[in-house]
Amino acid sequence: MLTELLNDLRSASGLQQKTEIQMVANILSKGFTSPFPNGDDAAILPVEGGFDLFAGEGFMDEFVATDPWFAGWCGVMVNASDIAAMGGRPVAVVNALWGGNNTETRQLLEGMASASNAYQIPIVGGHTNLRTTQPRLAVSILGRAQKVLSSFNALSGQHLVAAIDLRGQYRAPFNNWNASTTAPPERLREDLALLPKIAEQELASAAKDISQAGLLGTIVMLLESSKLGATIDLSAIPKPLDVEWHQWLQSFPSFGYLLSCNDDSLAKLLSQFHKRDIAAASIGRLNNSSQCRINHQSETEVFWDLTTTPLTNMGVSHA
Repeated sequence: MLTELLNDLRSASGLQQKTEIQMVANILSKGFTSPFPNGDDAAILPVEGGFDLFAGEGFMDEFVATDPWFAGWCGVMVNASDIAAMGGRPVAVVNALWGGNNTETRQLLEGMASASNAYQIPIVGGHTNLRTTQPRLAVSILGRAQKVLSSFNALSGQHLVAAIDLRGQYRAPFNNWNASTTAPPERLREDLALLPKIAEQELASAAKDISQAGLLGTIVMLLESSKLGATIDLSAIPKPLDVEWHQWLQSFPSFGYLLSCNDDSLAKLLSQFHKRDIAAASIGRLNNSSQCRINHQSETEVFWDLTTTPLTNMGVSHA
């Protein structure tokens, strides 16, 4: 069962698309580079009193065409999640929108406006072209942090914690676990504010939001950044009771994070999420193997071996 499951996950499109970042990493590394490694959920720029954070998301054509209102909502939501994963608070977003003067474009804009109101993140500008036949959307965000949670800061021996809001359902036809659009806006904002509080209290050293690569793919991305391995207990991962592992491990949750922490911080870190009815658990330990190994019942298998197979190749030397 485990071998078949992991084989399917390795070939999933969300994870395979991350391998395409290798070309981007190789070419852009030849440009003028920042002292901060590229590969986090947001770029980091030190400023007086903390850090400015920059992130951006572009959306698949099929998603935008099939569910334009939710694509607009996600334009704000997923960028806010990227900022939170870095220990930051969102400040404002801009968008680049292509489409026609039609219902689909209006739905995109209405979804963005609804999320902007719910999360209290202003849309302060962007680029609009309403003379194209294919609707497309990209959104960028500015955030600020006092202390940063970077996927490059995980340490061997630490716990790997997964925190996921299970109070949702799938929004067909994609594997998007939606726990946001029907939630009270105040709760959404307070839940998102947990991450910068965790950073400022130094309860975790690294974090990453669970992406379209799925939970295991996101783990591999974090391991690649920190040059680590991990042993994961599949049964410890928070999951809705009526969802199969095959679907859940390919899902994109509206609130889902991985964090690393020391033994003496684990109980307090978990309690931050549990107090807000967010499922959270230690799902494994980090080590120096550069392998992501999965344990389930009596089976053990290596899901990804970074010593032989890079995923994004971000944060490594391309000299």
